[in-house]
Amino acid sequence: MKSNGLDPRAERILGRVRAIPVGFVRTYGDIDPKAPRLVGHILATTHERLPWHRVVHADGTFAMGKRQRDLLLKEGVPIRGDRVDLRQARLPSSLKIP
Repeated sequence: MKSNGLDPRAERILGRVRAIPVGFVRTYGDIDPKAPRLVGHILATTHERLPWHRVVHADGTFAMGKRQRDLLLKEGVPIRGDRVDLRQARLPSSLKIP
C-alpha cells in the first residue's frame, strides 16, 4: 500500500484517467484491460477530482448519461447520436499513458 492508502493498481488507474487530454476519451478497458469493472468502481468511489467523464463504455455509450454527454460535447468530443465517435475521439493506443 502507498502512503495515500491506495494500492499500486488503483494509483495506476487514477493516473491513466488523469492523463486523458481534453477532446479525447478512453474506454474502461483501455484504462485497465484486465479489470474494466475495477476502473468503474474506482471512479465511482474516489474523492479525487478527475476527468471521469472522459471514460466511456467500449461501444462509446455514456455510463453517466446526459451529464457525461454534455461535458464531452462542451470539450468538443465528436458524438454521433447517443455514442462517442470512438474512431475520432478515442485516445490513440500508440500514445503511451502511465
